[in-house]
Amino acid sequence: MELTKLFSPSKIGSIKIKNRIVRSATWVARADEVGYVTEDLINFYRILAEGGIGLIISGYIGVHERGAGNYRMTRLYNESYKVGQKKLVSTIHDTSDTKIAAQIAHTGSNIIRDGYELIGPSAIKVPGSIKLVRELSIKEIQEIVSSFITTGTFAYECGYDMIQLHGAHGYLLSDFLSPFTNKRNDEYGGSMEKRFRIIEEIYHGLRDELGKDYPIMIKLNTHDNLNGGLSFEEGKEFAKKLVSLGLDAIEPSSGRTNPRLTNNKTFPAAIIKSSDEENYFTCVARELKPLMANCALIFMGGIRNPITADQFLKEEIADFISMSRPFLYEPDLANRWESGNLDPAYCTSCNACFGTVNQGGIYCPIKKKHQDKISSNGIS
Repeated sequence: MELTKLFSPSKIGSIKIKNRIVRSATWVARADEVGYVTEDLINFYRILAEGGIGLIISGYIGVHERGAGNYRMTRLYNESYKVGQKKLVSTIHDTSDTKIAAQIAHTGSNIIRDGYELIGPSAIKVPGSIKLVRELSIKEIQEIVSSFITTGTFAYECGYDMIQLHGAHGYLLSDFLSPFTNKRNDEYGGSMEKRFRIIEEIYHGLRDELGKDYPIMIKLNTHDNLNGGLSFEEGKEFAKKLVSLGLDAIEPSSGRTNPRLTNNKTFPAAIIKSSDEENYFTCVARELKPLMANCALIFMGGIRNPITADQFLKEEIADFISMSRPFLYEPDLANRWESGNLDPAYCTSCNACFGTVNQGGIYCPIKKKHQDKISSNGIS
């Protein structure tokens, strides 16, 4: 069967992308202890680029020293980090025609590493933690807005083709959007407009620095899966606001990513036990796509079959298809599909990879087990 859409080119903003396959951002944990790019990290992304992906979205890049609280995550909040980031981007561009986006983030209250303070819009306890979040002052919020703008500008200067704000999964920006975590009654909380304000200020600041043609995307929680959290109706309203602002792409998601919550209903990367459990954000994409106007919709969530992915694109449910876990098992998955081998991704969606971030960087333990078995049997 011919894939008529999956390997056709398209654009996000002004940037042409060779196909519709996106590697969704993932915490790779291959920077050094203080967030500098390593050769291991560069090699990880180089292999992905050689695998035929159209757009790689980097693992989250910390915008502030207090907002880079997870193990070996990259950072880009001062000039010293730019050397390694430039080398990473140039390696991708020299290796292939794959584009690369910088996902920029503040970890906020979603931290599992010791020694970092949990901070957020309000003083509450969040799922996955027994610690109380410290409420940010207005001055601190304004400093964080500035730090997002600085990091986004640095990413542009390092050669990234576009940026993505991380507004999902219980990190700081999504905590401002959610009424579960945002109990403020000042200009940054209460009404939907006030909960949205921090993202709006960041966007306008980035546009002022980067101009109208540089693509700005967002990964957006459209719902929390929490009682008293962000509802899908509110999530749709936030998506409409982002489209009106002028964002170039939205990648909808939900819940909180925390290794302590991998079997919890709030965890967005669902364990998939059968093919009928795949494509679990289809209803979200169907409802959001008519609202997108000129803003691209990047559809993520358990997509494993290229024929199904192509059909979603044909039906205009989405503009791009994003995956992450499958590329840990098969970094050359896109090349395999393009060559005509249309078997679904070999990833079993078991989430064992989430337990490897503190083992020298994320990897697929199922693949490693297979490789070790082959090696022990003397098969090359």
